[in-house]
Amino acid sequence: MFKFSKPLISFCILAIVSLTSLCSQHKSIAFENVNVIPMDSDVILYNQRVIVIDGKISKIEPVSAKRTKAIDNIINAKDKYLIPGLSEMHYHLENDVENEFKLLIANGVTTARNMAEYEGQDQIKIRQQANSNKILAPYYVTSGPYLKAEDLQTIDDVLNVVKMHHDRGYDFLKIADNLPKEIYLKLIEETTKHNIPVIGHGQRKLPLEYSLKMKSIAHIEEFMNIFSSEQKKDTVYLKQAAIKIKKSGIYVSPTLGIFEMISRYADDEKFEVLKRNDEIKYLPEKYAAYCMSDSTHYRTNSWFTAPESLIRLRNELEWQQMFTKILSNENVPLLAGSDTYGLFLPGFSLHRELELICNAGISPYETLRTVTVNPAKYLNRVLSGTIAEGKLADLVLLNKNPLENIQNTKTIQGVMLKGKWMDRKTLDLMLKDVEHRVKKE
Repeated sequence: MFKFSKPLISFCILAIVSLTSLCSQHKSIAFENVNVIPMDSDVILYNQRVIVIDGKISKIEPVSAKRTKAIDNIINAKDKYLIPGLSEMHYHLENDVENEFKLLIANGVTTARNMAEYEGQDQIKIRQQANSNKILAPYYVTSGPYLKAEDLQTIDDVLNVVKMHHDRGYDFLKIADNLPKEIYLKLIEETTKHNIPVIGHGQRKLPLEYSLKMKSIAHIEEFMNIFSSEQKKDTVYLKQAAIKIKKSGIYVSPTLGIFEMISRYADDEKFEVLKRNDEIKYLPEKYAAYCMSDSTHYRTNSWFTAPESLIRLRNELEWQQMFTKILSNENVPLLAGSDTYGLFLPGFSLHRELELICNAGISPYETLRTVTVNPAKYLNRVLSGTIAEGKLADLVLLNKNPLENIQNTKTIQGVMLKGKWMDRKTLDLMLKDVEHRVKKE
């Protein structure tokens, strides 16, 4: 694991142009003749005018209506589609924070939940800088360090860890999957007292109801380990389990993409294709070289690389997609998150996650809910997640309709972040800036 590195100073002309365009923002902006996908229902509002003033949606009206006030900047959005900003609900900061935030934003991500504070990082400082607009960043929340059984061996450990999280002000406490029952229950008790949501891995050695005491489960893979072999094959049982999960109020992140990525690492042919991915140019060269080497865990361990292992990984991904569909059928709230790591780059990875969720048999509209409406409810951000008057202006303008094909979330024409508009040219300059900066790391 590469440690957090301090932001590098770039004197690249492209970066200057990009920052200049971001600083010269208009006070009022109108998307003219746009097709709005509000996400409060499965509808499209065609040929609308969406007016943004001071970072909030001020007015949504038919484009045929006469404008009642002057607009500083009019965006011609004819034949384009406006959706709420996307939320990456399983993000890991691996390298330069400013670079990675630019990758997220260029891919339409306006909210990010960081899932671990690694050694050398100060996630509280990063959150403060992000949410006070000291750096270009999505709205940002974070857990503390990833806690394993060795970190929580005694009741005193639990008390100290929870106090540290409370004193530091982390948004979440993240745990691994193998805590002893008495330690786990004490942790739930103490975090409840301090109103610190527990997130992370399901408790694989305990019955399902124990894991359902958490705020969210980070991987659908966890249920493969919580359920017995017989239970995993029993669709009646799985539906009953999904009903229990729904009643508990817990949220679930499928993270199908990172599981698929494991098989791409492990399979020789797929790995060669993966290494030719053009997105790798946005990674620091040393980090990318390590990720493309044969020394990673997924390339050296036969649990992943043996022929029978590749078959197992394929079957397990199919099971995970099947159970994702069952959870969706029972209205369990799903959170899109891609567990950004290695060659699964921030921003780009989220669009692949959406494809895999949709490929599980979930409609494009319900898939979009996992990345807009559900995260906003989960984070209790009542002004986010949908497009309506009075809501925050975190928006993505698409060239094609995502309700026809979920892959159209990648056809980004521009992103509005906290009321600031970045068109395609600006986003391309941001990406070019990242490409230049990583070469200097």
